[in-house]
Amino acid sequence: MGEKLILDKEVEKAILIGVIDKSKNMTEGLVKEYLDELDFLALTAGAETVKRFTQKMDYPHPKTFVGTGKLEEILDYLEKNKDIKLVIFDDELSPSQLRNIERALERKILDRTNLILDIFASRAQTANAKTQVELAQYQYLLPRLTRMWTHLERQRGGIGMRGPGETQIETDRRIILDKISKLKEDLIKIDKQKATQRKNRGKMVRVALVGYTNVGKSTLMNMISKSEVFAENKLFATLDTTVRKVVIQNVPFLLADTVGFIRKLPHNLVESFKSTLDEVREADVILHVVDISHPNFEDQIKVVNETMLEIDKREKPTFLVFNKIDAFTYVKKDEDDLLPKTKENYSLEELKQMWIAKGDTPCLFISAIHKQNIEEFREVVYDVVKEIHSARFPYNSFLYQDYSNLMD
Repeated sequence: MGEKLILDKEVEKAILIGVIDKSKNMTEGLVKEYLDELDFLALTAGAETVKRFTQKMDYPHPKTFVGTGKLEEILDYLEKNKDIKLVIFDDELSPSQLRNIERALERKILDRTNLILDIFASRAQTANAKTQVELAQYQYLLPRLTRMWTHLERQRGGIGMRGPGETQIETDRRIILDKISKLKEDLIKIDKQKATQRKNRGKMVRVALVGYTNVGKSTLMNMISKSEVFAENKLFATLDTTVRKVVIQNVPFLLADTVGFIRKLPHNLVESFKSTLDEVREADVILHVVDISHPNFEDQIKVVNETMLEIDKREKPTFLVFNKIDAFTYVKKDEDDLLPKTKENYSLEELKQMWIAKGDTPCLFISAIHKQNIEEFREVVYDVVKEIHSARFPYNSFLYQDYSNLMD
């Protein structure tokens, strides 16, 4: 591809950079949350964060993202810490911003989009996922081709060098456009194969697990379906949608574990992964899994809901499944503390009552890893699946009717 998009496997030291964008009403607290997530992304990719830089601005600088003073401060820090080779920005940089920052800092520069693509590339296992990631990578790379040829500009006075450079860029552009076209054709073929597979499953009720990345969907999938879907405490542990047949009290249905969502998910990645998310569109029931132990779980719910609206605007039975209740903690207020409660001061029981009281979406509270409240979870899933199944297959609804009164 001409540019390395996958991080080296050894641990690299990195600094993170974010902008408190006043034009988007961003706060210091919100940017800290974004950088916390970027830190986790960097860790997942194999980098160790050693320092963060933030700057409050009316809007990001069009040439260098941060201001010139902040860029000099970052450069001064890097000069004193020469072992730091990686700089990661918490937003997608334009090709010119990327080029200008690399010239100024003389380090490897990644933006949030490129970092996510790195992780997806390292996690892709199947031909489908690999094709989708590769397509997104080429689409990201195409407008940034000139960055690969900045070494030509250092050869000042080299007569004739600029022309060949431009020729090579155009050659690379044609190659990449051809590859993008080929990958899109490959995805169309894969989509047709997957559509055939879905038809072959018949009209079985479909249930989809959706949610932010790293909320425990795969763990829940393993527990309910008794399968072995890969799960670990890292972002995007699984990319491919896994579908398993599950039976609860004689009622069969298909359970799908989908790729996790995240803030600022690259548009190209959403586009290329639409076929993977077909399981969400075709689902009869949505189980929105939430990590209630995460301090910003409400923001994560909002991100997932917004992404879901992009994927499928049809209304269907949806449940909020608050997972990881075993890991939930809160700060109990002192009796003499007269300040109003913050979200950190609410107990699990208070949160339960608040979310149940909303009433717009049914809520369940479980721990998949410790199997807490799993029977209640099974019963709720059984009831909604049974209702859809009996409407779809009325001739065999007698299989799960209660005939105990006939035994008297």
